[in-house]
Amino acid sequence: MDNNAVADIPSPGMTMQSNPDNGATLSSPDFTPPAADARDHPSINSGWLLTLIVAASGFAGLGYEIVWTRQLSLALGTEMMAVLGAIAGFFGGLALGAFVLDRPIRRARSPRMAYAALEAIIGMWGLLCIWLLPAAGRSLAPLLGPEPAPALLWAASFALPTLILLPATAAMGGTLTALERMVREARHGSRVTAAVYGANTAGAVAGTLVSTFALLPALGFSATLACLAGVNALCALGALMLGVRNTEMPSQAGQRSERLRLEARLTLTLLATGVLGIGFEVLVIRLAAQVLQDTIYTFAGLLAVYLLGTAAGSLAWQRTGNRVDDASLGLLLAGTALTCLLTALFMPSIARVTDRLLAWGIVGELAVAAALFLAPSAAMGALFGLLAERVREQRGSLGWAVGVNSVGAALAPMLAAILMIPALGAWTALIAVALGYLLLIPLRRAALMWSALPATFAVILLLLPHPSLTRVPPGGALLAVREGPMVTASVVDDASGARYLEVNGRFRMGGTSSARSDYRQAVLPLLLHPAPHHALFLGIGTGATLAGGAQVPGLSVHGVELSKEVVELLPWFADPTIKGPVPRITVADARRHVAADSRQYDVIVADLFHPALDGSGALYTTEHFAAIRNRLAPGGVFCQWLPLYQLDLPSLHAIVRSFLEVYPAGSAWLNHYSVRTPMLALIGPRGGIGPDLSMLDQRLAKSSIAPMARQIGFETDMDLLGQYLGGPRALSAFAGSGPRNTDDRPFVTFDANRNVKALTEPPWKLLLAVIEAMQPDPAELLPLSSRDALGPRLLAYWRARDRFLEAGATLPGDPRGAALITAATPGLLNAVRLSPEFEPAYRPLIAMARSLMASDPAAATRLLHEIEKAAPSRIEARELLALQHQQ
Repeated sequence: MDNNAVADIPSPGMTMQSNPDNGATLSSPDFTPPAADARDHPSINSGWLLTLIVAASGFAGLGYEIVWTRQLSLALGTEMMAVLGAIAGFFGGLALGAFVLDRPIRRARSPRMAYAALEAIIGMWGLLCIWLLPAAGRSLAPLLGPEPAPALLWAASFALPTLILLPATAAMGGTLTALERMVREARHGSRVTAAVYGANTAGAVAGTLVSTFALLPALGFSATLACLAGVNALCALGALMLGVRNTEMPSQAGQRSERLRLEARLTLTLLATGVLGIGFEVLVIRLAAQVLQDTIYTFAGLLAVYLLGTAAGSLAWQRTGNRVDDASLGLLLAGTALTCLLTALFMPSIARVTDRLLAWGIVGELAVAAALFLAPSAAMGALFGLLAERVREQRGSLGWAVGVNSVGAALAPMLAAILMIPALGAWTALIAVALGYLLLIPLRRAALMWSALPATFAVILLLLPHPSLTRVPPGGALLAVREGPMVTASVVDDASGARYLEVNGRFRMGGTSSARSDYRQAVLPLLLHPAPHHALFLGIGTGATLAGGAQVPGLSVHGVELSKEVVELLPWFADPTIKGPVPRITVADARRHVAADSRQYDVIVADLFHPALDGSGALYTTEHFAAIRNRLAPGGVFCQWLPLYQLDLPSLHAIVRSFLEVYPAGSAWLNHYSVRTPMLALIGPRGGIGPDLSMLDQRLAKSSIAPMARQIGFETDMDLLGQYLGGPRALSAFAGSGPRNTDDRPFVTFDANRNVKALTEPPWKLLLAVIEAMQPDPAELLPLSSRDALGPRLLAYWRARDRFLEAGATLPGDPRGAALITAATPGLLNAVRLSPEFEPAYRPLIAMARSLMASDPAAATRLLHEIEKAAPSRIEARELLALQHQQ
C-alpha cells in the first residue's frame, strides 16, 4: 500500500508483540512468571535478589520478542501469513521447551543451577542471532520466490523462527519451572505460582517500554540484543549467588502426584484460554489500529498496558483469592467474559474521543490502551494464576501448563486473523471470544450462575448494529468496506463528491481529486528514462499511478500491493475512459518481493508510504534501496516518492543519506507546485551517471509517452526540468552528516512521534525548508551542449518557482473569488518578473484578468498592465488589453 498506500505496515501491519499465556498474556517470550515477595529460605541469600531475577527474566524475554519479531518481519515480509507463521513458530519453540524440560528441571537437585544454565543459553543464542537472523532472512527470500503460495509462505515463516530461535525459545519455555521451584523453596512450599507470574509480567512491562522507547531508538537491534544478553548473564550470575548447594529431591508424594495424568477438562481450559487470550489481544490491536496513530510506540503502549493488567490481576488473585476450586474458576471465567464484552461495548465510544486524547501524545495513546485492555487483561491474569496453581498441585510443576498454554497461543493468531475476522469482523469476533470463556465454565450450579450476566450482555451486543470505525465527513457517504486480517479499507465520498480510499479509518490513500498528481508520479520517472519497456510499481493505493504508467504505449507495468482489501476496491477508482489491458498486480510484501524477484526493470517507482506507520520505515532503508538497485536493468531508474507533508526534517535527512549511499548520482524533483500536498521524488540511476536529458525535447514531442505527458502538464522540457530541486552535491549538502536509516538502526521507524507531529504542522513547512536549503546547479543536470542556452533560463525558472511556492504558503485561509485575486496577485507577479516563462504563475494571472473583464473592467485593465510590465516578452496580456479596448 502506498500513501496512496500504507506500504508495509502492517499497520499494522502488524508485527505482533504477543505473549503466550492463557489469555492472561505470558509476559514475555520467555514466558517466565515472576518472583514473589518471599522470605529467604535458609539456603537462599537474599529474597530481594530473587525477586529482581524473576522480574529481570521477564524484562529480557519481552525485549527479545520485540527485536526478533521485527527482524523476522524484515526477512519474511508483513503479509498476514508471514506474520502468523512467525508467531506460531515462536510460541511453538516455547511449548516444546516447556514440555521437554519440565521433568529434568523438576528432578534437578539444584533449580538455581538449572535456571542459570537456561539463562546462559538464552543469552548466548541472543548474541548469535545478531548475525544469524539477518543472514537467514537474506537466504530465505530467493528460495520462496516473489509470489509464494500462502501455504508455502506460512510454512517457511513457521519453520524459520522455529529452527533459528529454538535453542533460545525452548530455554525460555523451561525457565518458568525453575523459577517457580526456586521461589517455592524460598517460601517454604507455600503457593507462589500467581505471584511468580505477576512479578515476571511486571518485568515484561518494563522490558516493553525500555526496549521500545529507549534501547532500540538509541542502539538499534544488534546492540539491544547484546544488552538483553547482558541481562541474561546477570540473571544467571544472580541465581548462582543465591547459593549452589543441592536441595532435596521432591517427596514421593510429589513424585506420585507428578505421575497423575492432568484431567482433560483442565488441559482443555488451559489450551482454550491460551487461544482466547491471545485472540483477544490480536482483535483489540486490530481495532485499535483504526483509532490510534499506528506507530511502533502505539503497539508498545498497547502491549505494555496488556501486560500491566495481567501482572496486576495475577498478583491481586495471589493476595486476595488463592482458592482453586470450581466456584473460583467459574467466577474468573465469567469476569473475563464480561470485561471482554465491555471492551467491545466501549470501542465505538473510544473511537469518537480518540482525537482529543491523541493531542496528549503517547500519554493519550496509553489512556486509550488502558480503556481497552486493562480490565480484561487483569481478569486474564487472575485466571491464569488459578489455572497454573491447579496444574502445580496436580503435577508438581508448571511445565505442562506452559506447554499447553503456548500451543494455544501459537494457534490463536491464525484462528483470529484467518477465520474470525473474515467471517465475523473484528468487533463481532470480540463477542465470540467472550462467549468462548463462558463455554469453559464448569457445570456447577454456583459457577453457572456467574455466566448469566455476561451471556445476556453478549446477546444484547449481538443484536446491535455492527459499528463502523471509518470516519465519514459531514454530507459524505461510505460506499464500500473491506475488512481483512491486517487492514480495513474503505471507499468514502465527501460532500463535494470527491471519492477517496481510506485505510484503517485514519489514513487517506489518494482519490479522484488527486488523479492528475498520481499520474505525474508515474510519468516523471518514465520521462527520465530514455526508452522504458518494463516498470515495477511498489504500492498502488487507488491504482492511479499504476494506471498512469499503463497508458504509455509499449510499456509493461506490474504493481505490488500489500493489502488484498485495497486491491479489491480498485474498481471504485477505475477511469472508464482508459482502455487497454489491466495491469498485473501481485499481493505481496514489497521488500520481500524485490529481494526474491529475478526480473529486471527499466523503471521502479516506490509510491508514497506514510513514514510514521509501523513497518513503513523499513521501505526507506539502505538495504531496501540496494535490493531495488539489483532489480534495475542497465540504465534503469529508481524513483522513491516522499510525502513532505507527513515527514519531519530529521527523517528526511536520514532517508536522503541512505539513498545517496546506494545512488551517489541521485537527484531530487518535485511532483507539482502544490503547497497543500507537496511531494518529493528521489531519482536514483543504477549507474553513477544522472539521467540523459539530451533528447528530452524529442521525447516530449514525438515519443509514445508524449500524449500522456501533455495531458498532465509536461509539454516542454522546461515543464519537466522546472521540477528539479538538486543533484548529488545539493542533496549531500542538504542532508549533512548524521544517522542513516538502516535495517539494524531504522531511524525513521523510531522517529515516528515527530513524523506524527508533522501531520499537524502546516503542510508546506518542510517544503519551504527544502527549497531554502537546496541550491540547484544546472551543470549537474544539463548536458554540456545545452548548458549555455538553457542554464540561465533554468536558474530564473527555479527562482520563480521558489517565490511562487513561498507566496502560496502565505495565502491566508482558503480565499475565493475577488479575495483570492487580491491575495495571490503580488506573489504571482513577483514570480513572473523572475521568469516570464513560468507558466504556473503566468496562466493564473491571465485567468484572473479574464474573470475581472466581465465584473470589474477597470481592475482587469490595471492587472493586465501589471502583467505586461512584469513579462514584456509575452503577448497574451497585450492581446487582452487590445480586445478590451475594442469592446
